[in-house]
Amino acid sequence: MSDNPSFVLKGVEDVTFEQRPIPEIQPDEVLVEVQKTGICGSDVHYLLHGRIGDYIVEDPMVLGHESSGVVYKVGSGVTGLKKGDRVAMEPGATCRMCESCKAGRYQLCPDVRFAATPPFDGTLGRYYRIPADLAYPLPPNLTLEDGAMIEPLSVAVHAVSTLGSFRAGKNIAVFGCGPVGILCMAVAKAMGASRVVAVDIVQARLDFAKSYAATDVFLPPAPEKDESRPALSRRAAKAMREQLHIPERGAGSIDLVIDASGAEISVQTGLRICKAAGTYVQVGMGNPDITIDMGVVMSKELQLKGSFRYGPGDYPLAIQLVSQGKIDLKPLVSHRYKFEDAVVAFQTTRKGKSDDGKGVIKAIISGPDVPVESN
Repeated sequence: MSDNPSFVLKGVEDVTFEQRPIPEIQPDEVLVEVQKTGICGSDVHYLLHGRIGDYIVEDPMVLGHESSGVVYKVGSGVTGLKKGDRVAMEPGATCRMCESCKAGRYQLCPDVRFAATPPFDGTLGRYYRIPADLAYPLPPNLTLEDGAMIEPLSVAVHAVSTLGSFRAGKNIAVFGCGPVGILCMAVAKAMGASRVVAVDIVQARLDFAKSYAATDVFLPPAPEKDESRPALSRRAAKAMREQLHIPERGAGSIDLVIDASGAEISVQTGLRICKAAGTYVQVGMGNPDITIDMGVVMSKELQLKGSFRYGPGDYPLAIQLVSQGKIDLKPLVSHRYKFEDAVVAFQTTRKGKSDDGKGVIKAIISGPDVPVESN
């Protein structure tokens, strides 16, 4: 076998299609024929900047990590999967021996081999090898597009359920109505949230959030001349409380705040809107050097948590929520592309809308020779 066309990032805004060797699998691995791949913001960031923080693209790298596919080959030691099984792929193999792995927080493994994170190749090719226990069989009522969307949904599950300890009857505010923010709202709603507040600076995104999962939406005020970010955040939090009747404590107060934007003002406002002894989880990546009011954190005894990808149990729960009909992923797939149109798919995602003016929520690229309409 030698036919493994792959979509490769060679440098900043420099991508090409290449034939790559078909991976040889170990006894505990499977070779997956990739069928559907979603474009993540990190993929676009690598394309535009060649790096994210300390992760720098120094050699050509296959893009993509939000994928599903069909098992093509099974390692000699694998018993739970067979050729032809449809699977969602958790694209981060870990060492399984370090302190984090043994503590059940394998997402913090220092030796994780995460797809499309330098120096490791991603999933936008015909074949991808993966440990068998990270290939999750898809229930019959889930499509392969659903399978690709399980990756960002697992990010949301990790933030809301695993770290946020969200339960039925609680209230949540989510800052940022991109795909991950929307999915955080969906997870909260599926888990019985009393109130889901969506916050964004783009009205169209708020409109979609309201139609999909949010009970309330808030469009923050524009900054005034020479107004500092902390001052704006105080004004925004005050306006948010007044417009949506959010009390500081008790019924109707915000138990959990998720920031999926990474914007400094959102972080500042989120800390102010969270109730006393509430939980704040940071999911969005932005400028790492920001100002926050530690007095607010201390006086409220807030729990601040960082969220990094996903960990044990997050993929299975994500699949269950979709399989049980508690989350519908289909409305989030706004654009679909053939493999050979991957460049257009990335350009469209980068612009935020296609040539017909339709806004991008999530673009899905089909695998080589896989029809776009095949789910």
